[in-house]
Amino acid sequence: MNAHTLDKLEFERITELLAGYAASGLGRGLALQVRPAHGAGQILAWLEQVREMLAVEKSMGLPPFAGIRDVRPEVRAAVPPTRLEPEVFAQIAETLQGTHHVRAWLDALPEEAGRLRHLGERVGDFLSIAQQISEAVDARGHVRDEATARLARIRGQIIRAKDSIGEVITKLLHSPQIQKILQYPNATFHNDRTVLPLKAEHRGRIQGIIHRSSDSGATLFIEPAPVVQLNNQIIKLRYEEHEEITRVLWQLTQLIHLNRETILETLNALAVLDLIGAKVRMARHLRLEVADLIDEQQIRLREARHPILLTMPDRRAEEPTEDQEGQGRAAIGRPEPRFERVVPIDIRVGDDFDLLVVTGPNTGGKTVTLKTVGLMAAMHQSGLPIPAAPGCKMPVFDDVLMDVGDEQSLQQSLSTFSSHLGYVLETLRRSTPRTLVLIDELGAGTDPDEGAAIGRAVMDELLQIGCRAIITTHLGVLKSRAHTHTRVENASVEFDLETLMPTYRLRIGEAGNSNALAIAQRLGMPKRLVDAAEKHLSDR
Repeated sequence: MNAHTLDKLEFERITELLAGYAASGLGRGLALQVRPAHGAGQILAWLEQVREMLAVEKSMGLPPFAGIRDVRPEVRAAVPPTRLEPEVFAQIAETLQGTHHVRAWLDALPEEAGRLRHLGERVGDFLSIAQQISEAVDARGHVRDEATARLARIRGQIIRAKDSIGEVITKLLHSPQIQKILQYPNATFHNDRTVLPLKAEHRGRIQGIIHRSSDSGATLFIEPAPVVQLNNQIIKLRYEEHEEITRVLWQLTQLIHLNRETILETLNALAVLDLIGAKVRMARHLRLEVADLIDEQQIRLREARHPILLTMPDRRAEEPTEDQEGQGRAAIGRPEPRFERVVPIDIRVGDDFDLLVVTGPNTGGKTVTLKTVGLMAAMHQSGLPIPAAPGCKMPVFDDVLMDVGDEQSLQQSLSTFSSHLGYVLETLRRSTPRTLVLIDELGAGTDPDEGAAIGRAVMDELLQIGCRAIITTHLGVLKSRAHTHTRVENASVEFDLETLMPTYRLRIGEAGNSNALAIAQRLGMPKRLVDAAEKHLSDR
Protein backbone atom coordinates (compact mmCIF):
# COMPACT_ATOMS: atom_id res chain seq x y z
CA MET A 1 0.00 0.00 0.00
CA ASN A 2 1.56 3.27 -1.10
CA ALA A 3 3.03 5.66 1.45
CA HIS A 4 0.83 8.59 0.36
CA THR A 5 -2.35 6.73 1.26
CA LEU A 6 -0.98 5.45 4.58
CA ASP A 7 0.05 9.00 5.44
CA LYS A 8 -3.40 10.40 4.59
CA LEU A 9 -5.02 7.64 6.62
CA GLU A 10 -2.69 8.41 9.57
CA PHE A 11 -1.90 4.70 9.70
CA GLU A 12 1.12 5.43 11.90
CA ARG A 13 -1.29 6.34 14.69
CA ILE A 14 -2.80 2.86 14.42
CA THR A 15 0.60 1.19 14.80
CA GLU A 16 1.42 3.45 17.75
CA LEU A 17 -1.90 2.50 19.32
CA LEU A 18 -1.16 -1.18 18.72
CA ALA A 19 2.30 -0.85 20.24
CA GLY A 20 0.73 0.43 23.45
CA TYR A 21 -1.00 -2.92 23.92
CA ALA A 22 2.20 -4.98 23.66
CA ALA A 23 3.53 -6.65 26.79
CA SER A 24 7.24 -6.23 26.00
CA GLY A 25 9.70 -4.24 23.95
CA LEU A 26 9.77 -7.16 21.52
CA GLY A 27 6.12 -6.70 20.60
CA ARG A 28 6.24 -2.90 20.74
CA GLY A 29 9.05 -2.73 18.23
CA LEU A 30 7.31 -5.13 15.85
CA ALA A 31 3.95 -3.33 16.19
CA LEU A 32 5.49 -0.07 14.99
CA GLN A 33 6.67 -1.88 11.84
CA VAL A 34 3.25 -3.31 10.92
CA ARG A 35 2.27 -2.52 7.33
CA PRO A 36 -0.39 -3.88 4.95
CA ALA A 37 0.50 -6.94 2.87
CA HIS A 38 -0.84 -7.94 -0.54
CA GLY A 39 -0.61 -11.72 -0.38
CA ALA A 40 -3.87 -13.35 0.62
CA GLY A 41 -2.02 -16.28 2.19
CA GLN A 42 0.03 -14.06 4.48
CA ILE A 43 -2.95 -11.92 5.48
CA LEU A 44 -5.07 -15.00 6.18
CA ALA A 45 -2.30 -16.47 8.36
CA TRP A 46 -2.14 -13.24 10.40
CA LEU A 47 -5.90 -13.14 10.86
CA GLU A 48 -6.07 -16.81 11.84
CA GLN A 49 -3.37 -16.25 14.46
CA VAL A 50 -5.54 -13.52 16.00
CA ARG A 51 -8.63 -15.74 15.90
CA GLU A 52 -6.75 -18.55 17.63
CA MET A 53 -5.37 -16.21 20.30
CA LEU A 54 -8.85 -14.78 20.91
CA ALA A 55 -10.15 -18.31 21.41
CA VAL A 56 -7.44 -19.55 23.80
CA GLU A 57 -7.35 -16.28 25.74
CA LYS A 58 -10.74 -17.10 27.23
CA SER A 59 -9.47 -20.29 28.90
CA MET A 60 -5.68 -19.82 29.16
CA GLY A 61 -5.17 -16.09 29.22
CA LEU A 62 -2.51 -14.46 27.07
CA PRO A 63 1.11 -15.66 27.05
CA PRO A 64 3.03 -14.54 30.18
CA PHE A 65 5.65 -11.99 29.17
CA ALA A 66 6.70 -10.92 32.68
CA GLY A 67 10.43 -10.23 32.82
CA ILE A 68 10.95 -10.55 29.06
CA ARG A 69 12.91 -7.74 27.41
CA ASP A 70 14.21 -7.11 23.95
CA VAL A 71 17.81 -8.21 24.53
CA ARG A 72 18.48 -9.05 20.89
CA PRO A 73 21.09 -6.28 20.45
CA GLU A 74 22.98 -7.59 23.50
CA VAL A 75 22.77 -11.19 22.29
CA ARG A 76 24.02 -10.19 18.85
CA ALA A 77 26.93 -8.40 20.51
CA ALA A 78 28.07 -11.60 22.25
CA VAL A 79 30.84 -12.23 19.72
CA PRO A 80 34.53 -12.51 20.71
CA PRO A 81 36.44 -10.43 21.62
CA THR A 82 33.44 -8.52 23.03
CA ARG A 83 32.61 -9.34 26.65
CA LEU A 84 29.13 -8.59 28.00
CA GLU A 85 28.77 -6.74 31.30
CA PRO A 86 27.11 -8.19 34.45
CA GLU A 87 24.06 -5.89 34.14
CA VAL A 88 23.44 -7.23 30.64
CA PHE A 89 23.65 -10.82 31.85
CA ALA A 90 21.08 -10.05 34.54
CA GLN A 91 18.65 -8.85 31.84
CA ILE A 92 19.38 -11.84 29.60
CA ALA A 93 18.87 -14.27 32.48
CA GLU A 94 15.53 -12.68 33.43
CA THR A 95 14.42 -12.80 29.78
CA LEU A 96 15.41 -16.44 29.34
CA GLN A 97 13.62 -17.35 32.57
CA GLY A 98 10.52 -15.60 31.23
CA THR A 99 10.90 -17.51 27.98
CA HIS A 100 10.59 -20.72 29.98
CA HIS A 101 7.15 -19.65 31.21
CA VAL A 102 6.03 -18.76 27.68
CA ARG A 103 7.29 -22.14 26.51
CA ALA A 104 5.11 -23.82 29.14
CA TRP A 105 2.09 -21.76 27.94
CA LEU A 106 2.73 -22.81 24.36
CA ASP A 107 3.03 -26.48 25.33
CA ALA A 108 -0.45 -26.29 26.86
CA LEU A 109 -2.12 -24.97 23.67
CA PRO A 110 -4.96 -27.11 22.30
CA GLU A 111 -4.65 -28.85 18.95
CA GLU A 112 -7.09 -26.36 17.41
CA ALA A 113 -4.52 -23.55 17.82
CA GLY A 114 -2.42 -24.93 14.98
CA ARG A 115 -0.85 -21.66 13.84
CA LEU A 116 0.14 -20.66 17.36
CA ARG A 117 1.57 -24.11 17.99
CA HIS A 118 3.55 -23.84 14.76
CA LEU A 119 4.91 -20.48 15.92
CA GLY A 120 5.73 -22.07 19.27
CA GLU A 121 8.04 -24.54 17.54
CA ARG A 122 10.47 -21.64 17.10
CA VAL A 123 10.54 -20.89 20.84
CA GLY A 124 13.29 -22.71 22.69
CA ASP A 125 13.63 -23.34 26.42
CA PHE A 126 16.81 -21.83 27.84
CA LEU A 127 16.15 -22.34 31.53
CA SER A 128 19.48 -24.12 32.05
CA ILE A 129 21.37 -21.19 30.52
CA ALA A 130 19.37 -18.75 32.66
CA GLN A 131 20.25 -20.76 35.75
CA GLN A 132 23.96 -20.82 34.86
CA ILE A 133 23.91 -17.04 34.50
CA SER A 134 21.92 -16.56 37.72
CA GLU A 135 24.40 -18.72 39.64
CA ALA A 136 27.13 -16.28 38.63
CA VAL A 137 25.29 -12.91 38.40
CA ASP A 138 22.46 -11.72 40.66
CA ALA A 139 19.37 -9.77 39.58
CA ARG A 140 21.08 -6.43 40.34
CA GLY A 141 23.88 -7.18 37.91
CA HIS A 142 26.55 -8.05 40.52
CA VAL A 143 28.85 -11.05 40.10
CA ARG A 144 28.14 -13.38 43.01
CA ASP A 145 30.83 -14.52 45.48
CA GLU A 146 29.80 -18.10 44.67
CA ALA A 147 30.41 -17.67 40.94
CA THR A 148 33.65 -19.63 41.41
CA ALA A 149 35.52 -21.08 44.38
CA ARG A 150 38.52 -18.87 43.58
CA LEU A 151 36.38 -15.70 43.57
CA ALA A 152 34.84 -16.66 46.91
CA ARG A 153 38.34 -17.22 48.37
CA ILE A 154 39.67 -13.89 47.03
CA ARG A 155 36.73 -11.90 48.37
CA GLY A 156 37.05 -13.67 51.72
CA GLN A 157 40.71 -12.59 51.90
CA ILE A 158 39.72 -9.01 51.05
CA ILE A 159 37.18 -8.97 53.88
CA ARG A 160 39.71 -10.34 56.38
CA ALA A 161 42.34 -7.79 55.30
CA LYS A 162 39.80 -4.97 55.73
CA ASP A 163 38.91 -6.29 59.16
CA SER A 164 42.61 -6.29 60.11
CA ILE A 165 42.97 -2.69 58.91
CA GLY A 166 39.93 -1.77 60.96
CA GLU A 167 41.45 -3.33 64.05
CA VAL A 168 44.76 -1.46 63.58
CA ILE A 169 43.04 1.88 62.99
CA THR A 170 40.68 1.40 65.94
CA LYS A 171 43.60 0.62 68.25
CA LEU A 172 45.46 3.75 67.12
CA LEU A 173 42.41 5.99 67.48
CA HIS A 174 41.85 4.77 71.03
CA SER A 175 45.46 5.48 72.05
CA PRO A 176 45.67 8.68 74.21
CA GLN A 177 49.13 9.44 72.81
CA ILE A 178 47.85 9.21 69.20
CA GLN A 179 44.67 11.19 69.94
CA LYS A 180 46.79 14.18 71.02
CA ILE A 181 48.60 14.44 67.71
CA LEU A 182 45.56 13.98 65.41
CA GLN A 183 43.68 16.93 63.92
CA TYR A 184 40.37 15.08 64.56
CA PRO A 185 39.67 11.60 66.00
CA ASN A 186 38.54 9.87 62.80
CA ALA A 187 40.18 8.01 59.93
CA THR A 188 39.52 8.94 56.29
CA PHE A 189 40.36 7.60 52.87
CA HIS A 190 42.75 8.56 50.10
CA ASN A 191 42.62 6.51 46.89
CA ASP A 192 40.94 3.62 48.75
CA ARG A 193 43.67 3.67 51.41
CA THR A 194 42.88 4.32 55.07
CA VAL A 195 44.76 7.36 56.44
CA LEU A 196 44.88 9.36 59.67
CA PRO A 197 44.76 13.21 59.92
CA LEU A 198 48.11 13.96 61.63
CA LYS A 199 48.89 17.50 62.82
CA ALA A 200 51.74 18.84 60.71
CA GLU A 201 53.86 19.77 63.73
CA HIS A 202 53.90 16.12 64.79
CA ARG A 203 55.40 14.85 61.58
CA GLY A 204 57.38 11.65 62.28
CA ARG A 205 55.42 10.70 65.39
CA ILE A 206 53.54 8.02 63.40
CA GLN A 207 55.51 5.77 61.10
CA GLY A 208 53.97 5.40 57.68
CA ILE A 209 53.43 7.03 54.27
CA ILE A 210 52.20 10.61 53.96
CA HIS A 211 49.85 10.71 50.97
CA ARG A 212 48.88 14.39 50.98
CA SER A 213 48.41 17.47 53.11
CA SER A 214 45.46 19.80 53.60
CA ASP A 215 45.24 23.03 51.62
CA SER A 216 46.42 24.98 54.66
CA GLY A 217 49.27 22.56 55.28
CA ALA A 218 48.18 22.10 58.90
CA THR A 219 47.15 18.47 58.40
CA LEU A 220 49.09 15.53 56.96
CA PHE A 221 47.18 12.45 55.86
CA ILE A 222 49.33 9.48 56.78
CA GLU A 223 48.87 5.78 56.16
CA PRO A 224 50.25 3.99 59.26
CA ALA A 225 53.01 1.45 58.52
CA PRO A 226 51.03 -1.59 59.85
CA VAL A 227 48.22 -0.66 57.43
CA VAL A 228 50.44 -0.18 54.36
CA GLN A 229 51.10 -3.87 53.92
CA LEU A 230 47.45 -4.75 54.42
CA ASN A 231 46.35 -2.12 51.87
CA ASN A 232 48.93 -3.43 49.40
CA GLN A 233 47.53 -6.90 49.93
CA ILE A 234 44.00 -5.64 49.21
CA ILE A 235 45.14 -3.96 45.98
CA LYS A 236 46.73 -7.23 44.85
CA LEU A 237 43.55 -9.13 45.76
CA ARG A 238 41.39 -6.60 43.91
CA TYR A 239 43.43 -7.23 40.77
CA GLU A 240 42.95 -10.97 41.19
CA GLU A 241 39.25 -10.41 41.78
CA HIS A 242 38.99 -8.41 38.55
CA GLU A 243 40.79 -11.15 36.65
CA GLU A 244 38.46 -13.81 37.99
CA ILE A 245 35.33 -11.73 37.25
CA THR A 246 36.61 -11.16 33.72
CA ARG A 247 37.08 -14.91 33.30
CA VAL A 248 33.54 -15.58 34.55
CA LEU A 249 32.03 -12.96 32.23
CA TRP A 250 34.05 -14.29 29.34
CA GLN A 251 32.72 -17.82 29.93
CA LEU A 252 29.14 -16.53 30.10
CA THR A 253 29.65 -14.53 26.92
CA GLN A 254 30.90 -17.68 25.21
CA LEU A 255 27.81 -19.50 26.47
CA ILE A 256 25.52 -16.89 24.89
CA HIS A 257 27.61 -16.84 21.71
CA LEU A 258 27.32 -20.61 21.26
CA ASN A 259 23.53 -20.38 21.59
CA ARG A 260 23.16 -17.00 19.91
CA GLU A 261 21.23 -18.09 16.80
CA THR A 262 18.68 -20.20 18.67
CA ILE A 263 18.18 -17.46 21.27
CA LEU A 264 17.62 -14.86 18.54
CA GLU A 265 15.21 -17.18 16.74
CA THR A 266 13.28 -17.58 19.99
CA LEU A 267 13.19 -13.83 20.67
CA ASN A 268 11.99 -13.14 17.13
CA ALA A 269 9.20 -15.69 17.60
CA LEU A 270 8.32 -14.13 20.97
CA ALA A 271 8.07 -10.74 19.24
CA VAL A 272 5.45 -12.18 16.87
CA LEU A 273 3.63 -13.85 19.76
CA ASP A 274 3.59 -10.58 21.71
CA LEU A 275 2.32 -8.76 18.62
CA ILE A 276 -0.58 -11.21 18.34
CA GLY A 277 -1.29 -10.67 22.03
CA ALA A 278 -1.29 -6.90 21.45
CA LYS A 279 -3.84 -7.33 18.67
CA VAL A 280 -6.06 -9.33 21.03
CA ARG A 281 -5.74 -6.76 23.84
CA MET A 282 -6.62 -3.99 21.40
CA ALA A 283 -9.54 -6.05 20.07
CA ARG A 284 -10.92 -6.60 23.56
CA HIS A 285 -10.51 -2.97 24.60
CA LEU A 286 -11.87 -1.38 21.40
CA ARG A 287 -14.40 -4.11 20.51
CA LEU A 288 -12.67 -5.00 17.27
CA GLU A 289 -13.64 -7.96 15.09
CA VAL A 290 -11.65 -10.04 12.65
CA ALA A 291 -13.23 -9.55 9.23
CA ASP A 292 -13.70 -12.48 6.86
CA LEU A 293 -11.24 -12.49 4.00
CA ILE A 294 -13.10 -13.11 0.72
CA ASP A 295 -11.95 -13.68 -2.86
CA GLU A 296 -14.52 -11.34 -4.38
CA GLN A 297 -13.58 -7.68 -4.63
CA GLN A 298 -16.34 -6.66 -2.23
CA ILE A 299 -16.42 -4.56 0.94
CA ARG A 300 -19.23 -5.30 3.38
CA LEU A 301 -18.94 -3.33 6.61
CA ARG A 302 -21.50 -3.00 9.38
CA GLU A 303 -21.24 -0.55 12.25
CA ALA A 304 -17.74 0.51 11.21
CA ARG A 305 -16.17 3.22 13.32
CA HIS A 306 -13.11 5.31 12.54
CA PRO A 307 -10.53 3.88 14.98
CA ILE A 308 -8.67 7.14 15.53
CA LEU A 309 -11.89 8.99 16.40
CA LEU A 310 -12.74 6.08 18.66
CA THR A 311 -9.53 6.50 20.65
CA MET A 312 -9.26 10.28 20.86
CA PRO A 313 -8.63 11.34 24.50
CA ASP A 314 -11.62 12.17 26.64
CA ARG A 315 -11.12 14.48 29.60
CA ARG A 316 -13.64 12.42 31.52
CA ALA A 317 -11.43 9.34 31.26
CA GLU A 318 -8.02 10.68 32.25
CA GLU A 319 -7.88 8.59 35.44
CA PRO A 320 -7.89 4.76 35.35
CA THR A 321 -11.35 3.35 35.99
CA GLU A 322 -12.10 0.61 38.48
CA ASP A 323 -12.23 -1.87 35.60
CA GLN A 324 -8.75 -0.78 34.50
CA GLU A 325 -7.20 -1.53 37.87
CA GLY A 326 -5.10 -4.68 37.69
CA GLN A 327 -4.86 -4.70 33.89
CA GLY A 328 -1.24 -3.61 34.09
CA ARG A 329 0.67 -1.34 31.75
CA ALA A 330 -1.84 -1.72 28.92
CA ALA A 331 -4.53 0.24 30.78
CA ILE A 332 -2.40 3.00 32.28
CA GLY A 333 -2.89 6.38 30.60
CA ARG A 334 -5.19 4.96 27.90
CA PRO A 335 -8.44 6.83 27.31
CA GLU A 336 -11.62 4.81 27.27
CA PRO A 337 -13.07 4.26 23.76
CA ARG A 338 -15.80 6.70 22.73
CA PHE A 339 -18.29 4.15 21.43
CA GLU A 340 -21.37 6.21 22.16
CA ARG A 341 -19.99 9.37 20.53
CA VAL A 342 -18.62 7.88 17.28
CA VAL A 343 -21.49 7.18 14.90
CA PRO A 344 -21.00 3.82 13.12
CA ILE A 345 -21.63 3.46 9.40
CA ASP A 346 -22.79 0.56 7.22
CA ILE A 347 -21.13 0.57 3.84
CA ARG A 348 -20.72 -1.82 0.96
CA VAL A 349 -19.06 -1.70 -2.43
CA GLY A 350 -18.52 -4.32 -5.10
CA ASP A 351 -21.66 -6.45 -4.90
CA ASP A 352 -24.40 -4.75 -6.96
CA PHE A 353 -22.32 -1.65 -7.72
CA ASP A 354 -18.61 -0.81 -8.06
CA LEU A 355 -18.61 2.96 -7.61
CA LEU A 356 -20.29 4.73 -4.70
CA VAL A 357 -20.96 8.49 -4.87
CA VAL A 358 -21.26 9.98 -1.36
CA THR A 359 -22.92 13.38 -1.10
CA GLY A 360 -24.20 15.63 1.65
CA PRO A 361 -23.26 18.72 3.63
CA ASN A 362 -19.82 19.86 4.65
CA THR A 363 -18.82 18.58 8.12
CA GLY A 364 -21.37 15.80 7.60
CA GLY A 365 -18.90 12.92 7.60
CA LYS A 366 -18.14 12.32 3.91
CA THR A 367 -14.36 12.52 4.32
CA VAL A 368 -14.50 10.47 7.52
CA THR A 369 -16.39 7.81 5.56
CA LEU A 370 -13.58 7.63 3.00
CA LYS A 371 -10.92 7.43 5.67
CA THR A 372 -12.86 4.83 7.64
CA VAL A 373 -13.08 2.54 4.62
CA GLY A 374 -9.42 3.13 3.78
CA LEU A 375 -8.33 2.34 7.33
CA MET A 376 -10.49 -0.78 7.42
CA ALA A 377 -8.69 -2.03 4.30
CA ALA A 378 -5.25 -1.11 5.63
CA MET A 379 -5.88 -2.67 9.04
CA HIS A 380 -7.39 -5.82 7.53
CA GLN A 381 -4.43 -6.33 5.20
CA SER A 382 -2.08 -5.76 8.15
CA GLY A 383 -3.63 -8.70 9.97
CA LEU A 384 -5.50 -6.47 12.43
CA PRO A 385 -9.07 -6.80 13.64
CA ILE A 386 -11.23 -3.82 12.73
CA PRO A 387 -13.73 -1.65 14.66
CA ALA A 388 -16.90 -3.08 13.11
CA ALA A 389 -19.65 -5.57 13.84
CA PRO A 390 -19.10 -9.33 13.49
CA GLY A 391 -19.56 -10.80 10.02
CA CYS A 392 -17.86 -8.03 8.05
CA LYS A 393 -16.13 -9.09 4.85
CA MET A 394 -13.06 -7.59 3.20
CA PRO A 395 -11.04 -8.58 0.12
CA VAL A 396 -7.34 -8.16 -0.55
CA PHE A 397 -6.59 -5.07 -2.62
CA ASP A 398 -3.39 -4.70 -4.60
CA ASP A 399 -3.40 -1.07 -3.53
CA VAL A 400 -5.54 1.62 -1.93
CA LEU A 401 -5.22 4.96 -3.71
CA MET A 402 -6.59 7.96 -1.87
CA ASP A 403 -6.87 11.65 -2.66
CA VAL A 404 -8.15 13.74 0.20
CA GLY A 405 -7.39 17.19 1.53
CA ASP A 406 -5.40 20.08 0.12
CA GLU A 407 -2.30 18.82 -1.65
CA GLN A 408 -1.28 22.28 -2.85
CA SER A 409 2.48 22.57 -3.27
CA LEU A 410 3.98 26.05 -3.06
CA GLN A 411 7.34 24.66 -4.06
CA GLN A 412 5.92 23.34 -7.35
CA SER A 413 3.62 26.37 -7.78
CA LEU A 414 0.60 24.13 -8.21
CA SER A 415 -2.92 25.29 -7.49
CA THR A 416 -5.21 23.19 -5.32
CA PHE A 417 -7.08 22.05 -8.44
CA SER A 418 -3.91 21.23 -10.35
CA SER A 419 -2.50 19.19 -7.46
CA HIS A 420 -5.81 17.42 -6.93
CA LEU A 421 -6.18 16.60 -10.62
CA GLY A 422 -2.56 15.48 -10.84
CA TYR A 423 -3.07 12.91 -8.13
CA VAL A 424 -6.38 11.78 -9.65
CA LEU A 425 -4.64 11.19 -13.00
CA GLU A 426 -1.85 9.29 -11.21
CA THR A 427 -4.55 7.22 -9.51
CA LEU A 428 -6.10 6.34 -12.87
CA ARG A 429 -2.70 5.30 -14.22
CA ARG A 430 -2.03 3.01 -11.27
CA SER A 431 -5.50 1.53 -10.82
CA THR A 432 -6.34 -2.09 -11.66
CA PRO A 433 -9.47 -4.18 -11.12
CA ARG A 434 -8.02 -5.08 -7.69
CA THR A 435 -7.52 -1.48 -6.54
CA LEU A 436 -9.61 0.49 -4.06
CA VAL A 437 -9.88 4.16 -5.07
CA LEU A 438 -11.00 6.85 -2.61
CA ILE A 439 -11.38 10.41 -3.95
CA ASP A 440 -12.62 13.34 -1.90
CA GLU A 441 -14.49 16.22 -3.59
CA LEU A 442 -14.08 15.00 -7.17
CA GLY A 443 -14.37 17.89 -9.63
CA ALA A 444 -13.95 20.60 -7.00
CA GLY A 445 -11.60 23.56 -7.12
CA THR A 446 -12.53 24.88 -10.58
CA ASP A 447 -15.55 26.00 -12.63
CA PRO A 448 -18.46 23.75 -11.54
CA ASP A 449 -19.46 22.83 -15.12
CA GLU A 450 -15.93 21.95 -16.15
CA GLY A 451 -15.28 20.26 -12.81
CA ALA A 452 -18.39 18.14 -13.30
CA ALA A 453 -17.31 17.21 -16.83
CA ILE A 454 -13.88 16.14 -15.60
CA GLY A 455 -15.45 14.28 -12.68
CA ARG A 456 -17.81 12.43 -15.05
CA ALA A 457 -14.87 11.43 -17.25
CA VAL A 458 -12.91 10.17 -14.22
CA MET A 459 -15.90 8.15 -13.01
CA ASP A 460 -16.31 6.55 -16.45
CA GLU A 461 -12.61 5.68 -16.52
CA LEU A 462 -12.83 4.05 -13.07
CA LEU A 463 -15.80 2.02 -14.27
CA GLN A 464 -13.87 1.01 -17.39
CA ILE A 465 -10.91 -0.12 -15.26
CA GLY A 466 -13.26 -2.18 -13.10
CA CYS A 467 -11.83 -1.15 -9.72
CA ARG A 468 -13.82 -0.47 -6.55
CA ALA A 469 -14.20 3.23 -5.83
CA ILE A 470 -15.85 5.65 -3.42
CA ILE A 471 -15.96 9.35 -4.23
CA THR A 472 -17.46 12.36 -2.48
CA THR A 473 -18.86 15.37 -4.29
CA HIS A 474 -21.26 18.30 -4.14
CA LEU A 475 -21.86 18.24 -7.91
CA GLY A 476 -25.35 17.19 -8.97
CA VAL A 477 -24.16 15.91 -12.35
CA LEU A 478 -22.02 13.29 -10.65
CA LYS A 479 -24.91 12.22 -8.42
CA SER A 480 -27.08 11.66 -11.48
CA ARG A 481 -24.64 9.08 -12.90
CA ALA A 482 -26.21 6.49 -10.59
CA HIS A 483 -29.41 6.78 -12.64
CA THR A 484 -27.67 6.05 -15.95
CA HIS A 485 -25.15 3.32 -15.01
CA THR A 486 -25.99 0.07 -13.27
CA ARG A 487 -22.63 -0.16 -11.45
CA VAL A 488 -22.91 3.29 -9.81
CA GLU A 489 -24.84 3.98 -6.61
CA ASN A 490 -25.51 7.07 -4.56
CA ALA A 491 -25.14 7.45 -0.82
CA SER A 492 -25.71 10.40 1.45
CA VAL A 493 -24.67 11.53 4.89
CA GLU A 494 -27.76 12.51 6.83
CA PHE A 495 -28.60 16.08 7.83
CA ASP A 496 -31.28 16.89 10.41
CA LEU A 497 -33.24 19.83 9.07
CA GLU A 498 -34.92 20.32 12.45
CA THR A 499 -31.68 20.79 14.40
CA LEU A 500 -29.67 21.91 11.35
CA MET A 501 -26.99 19.42 12.43
CA PRO A 502 -25.45 16.43 10.62
CA THR A 503 -26.21 12.99 12.07
CA TYR A 504 -23.11 11.39 10.44
CA ARG A 505 -25.17 8.38 9.38
CA LEU A 506 -24.62 7.02 5.87
CA ARG A 507 -27.61 6.07 3.73
CA ILE A 508 -26.85 4.04 0.60
CA GLY A 509 -29.34 4.44 -2.27
CA GLU A 510 -30.12 8.11 -1.64
CA ALA A 511 -28.40 11.18 -3.02
CA GLY A 512 -27.80 13.90 -0.48
CA ASN A 513 -28.00 17.66 -0.56
CA SER A 514 -25.27 20.03 0.48
CA ASN A 515 -27.76 22.01 2.63
CA ALA A 516 -25.39 24.94 2.33
CA LEU A 517 -28.06 27.55 3.06
CA ALA A 518 -29.30 25.74 6.14
CA ILE A 519 -25.75 25.42 7.44
CA ALA A 520 -25.03 29.06 6.62
CA GLN A 521 -28.08 30.10 8.63
CA ARG A 522 -26.91 27.94 11.58
CA LEU A 523 -23.51 29.62 11.38
CA GLY A 524 -25.13 33.07 11.72
CA MET A 525 -25.86 34.23 8.19
CA PRO A 526 -28.65 36.86 8.43
CA LYS A 527 -32.07 35.65 7.27
CA ARG A 528 -32.32 38.40 4.65
CA LEU A 529 -29.16 37.08 3.03
CA VAL A 530 -30.44 33.49 3.20
CA ASP A 531 -33.72 34.58 1.57
CA ALA A 532 -31.83 36.47 -1.11
CA ALA A 533 -29.64 33.47 -1.80
CA GLU A 534 -32.65 31.19 -2.18
CA LYS A 535 -33.98 33.46 -4.96
CA HIS A 536 -30.79 32.83 -6.91
CA LEU A 537 -31.14 29.02 -6.79
CA SER A 538 -31.78 27.42 -10.16
CA ASP A 539 -35.16 25.75 -10.65
CA ARG A 540 -33.20 22.71 -11.93
